[in-house]
Amino acid sequence: MEEGIIRTAPDREKARSILKMVEITLEMIDTIDPRRFTSHVVKEYYEVIRELITVILLLVGYKTHGEGAHKKLIEYMEKNYVEFRGHEIYLLDDLRVIRNKIAYNGFFVTDDYLDRRRQDILMLIDKLRTIINDDI
Repeated sequence: MEEGIIRTAPDREKARSILKMVEITLEMIDTIDPRRFTSHVVKEYYEVIRELITVILLLVGYKTHGEGAHKKLIEYMEKNYVEFRGHEIYLLDDLRVIRNKIAYNGFFVTDDYLDRRRQDILMLIDKLRTIINDDI
């Protein structure tokens, strides 16, 4: 494979555990006021997507590590899942960059960003779940 991604044994048990946490995080997002806590909602959506991609890798026997691991997840999806189009990969990477700005720079996301992108984010989540459900 490539740098940043290593071969491991597939781990269905860990994948199921992460999926459980994803569901709890999605429930939590539904309880948050998206106008008041926009940055937190966007950050949590990114974490859900990142975890779902991690589950996909776990199911096929890979994991990421080290510097740039989150970017490697996105690159893996772009190279190995043709059903993800350019605009979806762009959104994944945009969410990654925004999450980093929130986490490391105290960046505040405007609520219009979430208004414009929420449907696309939810469609990405559904697409990742479909891939996982086919493999789990």
